[in-house]
Amino acid sequence: MIVIRPTKGWASLRLRELWAYRELILFLVWRDLKVRYKQTVLGAAWAVIQPLAMALLFTIIFVQFAGLPTGGAPPFLFYYTAMLPWNLFAKGLTEGSNSLVANQRMITKIYFPRLVLPISTVLAGLVDFGIGLAVLVGLLAYFGVWPTLAVASLPVFIPIAILSSMGIAFWLSAIDARYRDVRYTLPFITQIWFFATVAVPISSVPESLRWIYSLNPMAGVVEGFRWALLGQEWRLDPLVWLSMAIVVVIFVGGLFYFRRAERVFADVV
Repeated sequence: MIVIRPTKGWASLRLRELWAYRELILFLVWRDLKVRYKQTVLGAAWAVIQPLAMALLFTIIFVQFAGLPTGGAPPFLFYYTAMLPWNLFAKGLTEGSNSLVANQRMITKIYFPRLVLPISTVLAGLVDFGIGLAVLVGLLAYFGVWPTLAVASLPVFIPIAILSSMGIAFWLSAIDARYRDVRYTLPFITQIWFFATVAVPISSVPESLRWIYSLNPMAGVVEGFRWALLGQEWRLDPLVWLSMAIVVVIFVGGLFYFRRAERVFADVV
């Protein structure tokens, strides 16, 4: 017999409960993938078309016209490499923030750990990320750019991008369940965030303003991807590590806040 009681105060995270519902997470990931490309002509090709188009556009605007430096890397690769972790982050952030409202019938009818919803939404983006990464391998060969041993650090930066997306999705999905303003403000904020992260490398930011730039949790991830895949020189800037530390704080704080707000989801969603 399972007794479900309302939590009080700052509830326990109960991470073991997530493992018990791991099959539900996998099912929801599969469902999101099927729905995403249902009745589309190009299907999963959209996972490649969008970053390729944006990388081309950024190359023309920010390199040809604005003259921003790329550290010696081919401009197209410089921006496409940044698009991969950003798309993984942004897609999980946007859809994860809406995951509770989008699944309100499940929430009001059956019991399961509500954390399953934003987590499965973010993990579904790994498929598009894998497709884009495979295309990048071909682009690196075409431009004659071969990664150094730094490429071994990718298994570190990819989870950081996922944790960043999940952490913010925990916060915003819990807020969105009560206040629908999130869905109206998030696209605008994400667009500004996108240009500030992908278009402007940290080397172009004045020294006096870099600490503000490093408050962006995705700044360290994007710079790390460029360093790992394009063989660029990257010093261990403490401000970049600050960006990654902020990711951990956001993720842990999001877990606790989500669990605390979880007890009223069925009433307000």
